[in-house]
Formats: sequence, structure tokens, C-alpha cells
Amino acid sequence: MSRRAVIFYLSVIALLLIVTVGWYAASFLTVEAAPLSFDGSNAYADVQTQVAFGERTPGSAGHVQVREWMRTELESAGWEVEVQQTERMGHSIYNLIAKRGNTPQIILGAHYDSRMFADQDPDVSKRNDPVPAANDGASGVAVLIELARTLPKDTVPVWLVFFDAEDNGHIEGWDWILGSRAFVEDTALHPQAAVIVDMIGDANLNIHLEKNSDPIIRAEIWETADALGYGDVFINTEKFSMLDDHTPFLEAGIPAVDIIDFDYPYWHTTQDTPDKVSTESLHAVGDTLWHWIVNKSPATP
Repeated sequence: MSRRAVIFYLSVIALLLIVTVGWYAASFLTVEAAPLSFDGSNAYADVQTQVAFGERTPGSAGHVQVREWMRTELESAGWEVEVQQTERMGHSIYNLIAKRGNTPQIILGAHYDSRMFADQDPDVSKRNDPVPAANDGASGVAVLIELARTLPKDTVPVWLVFFDAEDNGHIEGWDWILGSRAFVEDTALHPQAAVIVDMIGDANLNIHLEKNSDPIIRAEIWETADALGYGDVFINTEKFSMLDDHTPFLEAGIPAVDIIDFDYPYWHTTQDTPDKVSTESLHAVGDTLWHWIVNKSPATP
């Protein structure tokens, strides 16, 4: 064999070795994308976004803008979004429904409207001002939006429902929970669980068992929270009996739970602003619900 032929064959062998080593190295260096999980910092940013729209009282510009923003975020996350438009007490109601599956096993809900009047404000001169609603409204929406981004697609069928006209009771011509009543009355559904999140961003979070809530489902959620290390904020004692967006579900015979911290000194005041909300509180609630849903099988109620 000539010297030139030897050099040629050695070059071919070297090239094959380089290609082979490179392939093995690439296979070892390939990193699979980390599975999605709930991110409280994203949820906190969503609270800030909502408050920046201004008042989200029914009929206001902020009310329209927040609805458009929610739709964009939900559709970007791959959810099918519908608007349930109806009327109660002469007021237009717009419930936003994000779907995975035609028949939900679980409904998660939060109200997105804000209160017209800060009637609990310690400054009497501000009691006709609208409530910024960072915690009482925006926190629940933020948790649902981040769940929409991060829940795996192969969970049990879930709907996320954003209720309108929840927060303007004790105002002439209005009542509480108009949106959730309209949803339950106009939708022929019987999910195995409906879970409402409301006022869950308080930096000093203390979520007690709500007295009217379904005891089996609330026990599952509280046990999940405890297993994740959130037992200090999901407190296993009853405290409040609430009229909230879970009430129409209970009245219709649907097992429902209200996750709410009603020990909030800025409730219905002009001080309900994002600085009263914490990333850690949003994360504790969102992470708990994320794991509760992911760990359920289709046969589990």
C-alpha cells in the first residue's frame, strides 16, 4: 500500500472517530426540558398587570381590558376560551371560560371584577373611590392564569372559570355573586369538584377551612398543602362561613370548596394594592392546586 493510501485511510478512520465521539457527546449533553411547575413570581406579575388596568368594575374600560388580557393569556397557553354573555338584575355579565375537555371533572374559579366603592376604607373621604382589588380579585385570577400556563395537558378534564360581577353586593341595584349564579343556572354541568380561590395573595396568609365547603374535597386540598410544606398557611381549623362563588355550586348539589383568607385588613379599601400581596402566598396556593390536580386520576372524585 502506498504512503498516500495509508494517509487516506487513516484520515477516514480519524473522521469516523470524530463523528462517533461527537454523536455520543451530544447524546450525553442533551438536556430534557424541565417539567412545568407553578411559579409564584409569574402570578405576582399578573396581579400587577391587572391592577395597572385600573378599576375593573363592570362596564368600565379596565373591565374590558382585563377580559381581553385573560383571553390572550389563556389562548396562548393552549386553552379553548369562550365568553358566557348573559344578564342579571339588568346588568350585562361576562364570564370567561377556559376549557380542556367538553365535560369538566374539576372547575377552578375566581372573580375578576373589582368593587365599585371602597366602603370599608378608614378614610371616609375615600369610600366612594373604586377598590384597586389586588388581593380581592386579582390574586385569584393570577393563580388561575399561571395554572393555565403550567398544568400538564394530560390531567383530568379541567375548566378555569373567571366570574364577573361577584363583588358589588350591598350596592343599590346590585347583588353578590351574580356571575357564578348565572354560570351554574345556565350551564348544565355536574363536575365532581368546584374550587374557588378568592383573596389568597395576602402577604400574611392564613387560610382556614371554610365552614360551608365540601369536607372531603377540602380535606384532600389541605392534605396536599401540608405534604408540600404549606401547613402554616393552610390551617386545619374552621373559621368563616362565606357567601362566595362556591355557593351556587353547593346549592346545585355540586361539591365545592372556597379557598379564602378573609382575615385581610385591606378588604374593600383603597389600600388593597399589590404591595399587600406576596409571591410566596400566591405560590403556596397555586402549587397546592397544581399538585392536587396532577395527582388525581380520571376515576378519582
